[in-house]
Amino acid sequence: MITIREAQQEDAGQIAPLINLIFDEMQLEELEDVPEPDLEQVIAMAYRTRSYLSGDATTVVAEADGQVVGVAFGYPGQNEARVDEVLRRLSAKSAAFDTPFEAEPETAAGEWYLDSIAVSPHYQGHGIGKRLLASLPTYANRDHENVMGLIVDFENPDAMALYQRVGFHVVGTKMVGDHEYYHMQKRVAA
Repeated sequence: MITIREAQQEDAGQIAPLINLIFDEMQLEELEDVPEPDLEQVIAMAYRTRSYLSGDATTVVAEADGQVVGVAFGYPGQNEARVDEVLRRLSAKSAAFDTPFEAEPETAAGEWYLDSIAVSPHYQGHGIGKRLLASLPTYANRDHENVMGLIVDFENPDAMALYQRVGFHVVGTKMVGDHEYYHMQKRVAA
C-alpha cells in the first residue's frame, strides 16, 4: 500500500538518494567533484529544515512498507531564492564543496514550481509519480497559486509524457547548466 503524505524531518535520509537521482540526471558541472555521500549528506540536511518541509517549500513523500519510495518538492516561485539559499548555505559548510552550490533560476513568476520529483527505480512504473503529482494542487492552492510549473529535460520523453497526461503543457524553454528544458505549466483549481 502506498501512502502520500507531507515529509517529516526523519524522512530526510531516505529523501536524499532520491533527490540525488535528479542531480545525477542533470549532470551539473559544479557537482561533478563532490563525492556522492557528501552530496547526499547536504541534501539530507536541507530536507530537515523547516524551509524545505513546510516553510518556504513543501516536500511530499510516497511511502511503501515504511520506506520513502518517492518524493515531490515544490514552492511558490517567489520563494525560489530563499529555497536555493538553504543548499548554498549548507554546501558552504561542507568541506566536500570547493565553492557553495549556486542553483540557477528555474521558475517563473506567478507559479507554484515543482522543483523536484523522483521515484525509487524499484517502484517506477507503478503510478507513484502520478499520485505524487495529483497531490500537489492542494499545496499550490494552500500557497495561493493557481498555476503549477516545472521543467523537464528535452532528453526525458517518459517524464514529458507523464506531465502531459496529467494536464501540463509546454509554455517555453529554459537553459539550466548546459541542458535545455521544456518549461511546462498546468492550471489548478483555486
